[in-house]
Amino acid sequence: MRIDIITLFPEMMEAVLSESIIGRARKKGAVEINCVQLRDFALDKHRRVDDTTYGGGMGMLMMPEPIALCFEHICEAIGEKPYFVYMSPKGKTLTQTRLKQLSEMSNICVLCGHYEGVDQRVLDEYVDEEISIGDYVLTGGELPALVFVDALSRLQEGVLSDEECFSLESHYDGLLEYPQYTKPAVWRGREVPEVLLSGHHENIRKWRRKQSVIETAKKRPEMLDEASLSEAERRLVDEIPGEKSE
Repeated sequence: MRIDIITLFPEMMEAVLSESIIGRARKKGAVEINCVQLRDFALDKHRRVDDTTYGGGMGMLMMPEPIALCFEHICEAIGEKPYFVYMSPKGKTLTQTRLKQLSEMSNICVLCGHYEGVDQRVLDEYVDEEISIGDYVLTGGELPALVFVDALSRLQEGVLSDEECFSLESHYDGLLEYPQYTKPAVWRGREVPEVLLSGHHENIRKWRRKQSVIETAKKRPEMLDEASLSEAERRLVDEIPGEKSE
């Protein structure tokens, strides 16, 4: 997968995306990520990409032409139009299900907004989808874009060492992840569940599945409405006092 990020702060993006798992994945070619400076497509010598809003109001708005020129440049470099995502608090909240769908695409371009946002006309002309990472407002689209790109990249083949690294995690199958433990077996009087020390893989699998259902029922009961549960698991949820999904 190739991901192009249109941003006013490419150095900030590179500082994060060049480290850890994503950084190593980029170096070995498992995912291609390009951070493109929007100011390189500004129309004046001051590299200005914002202006005042029509109708009045506080703050500045990102102008359409630099964004359009930058996006068209990316399209030309790829040889086709990538799927264009705008990080916006007005967008649909990002989910693991949507990430799995988007992970099948070959080319994605991400626009990071700033100031009071982006001229609506460029969104209408080019953007395929607006995505939010939560119902709150940040100072810019860079942090949401980093969350989106990290979550999307780790689903690509070769980024993680094994598919189970993401397929057994919270949200992937509609449930939260089961509790996990490491050494020592007893810590400050608290013991690791005996089943995890048994070496019996099927019993461990069953325990983990049960704990995932319980964790979800306690912490995110609304998720159970969409989860694929057996009759026994539904009864288990019903037995948890005060934690039924409504």
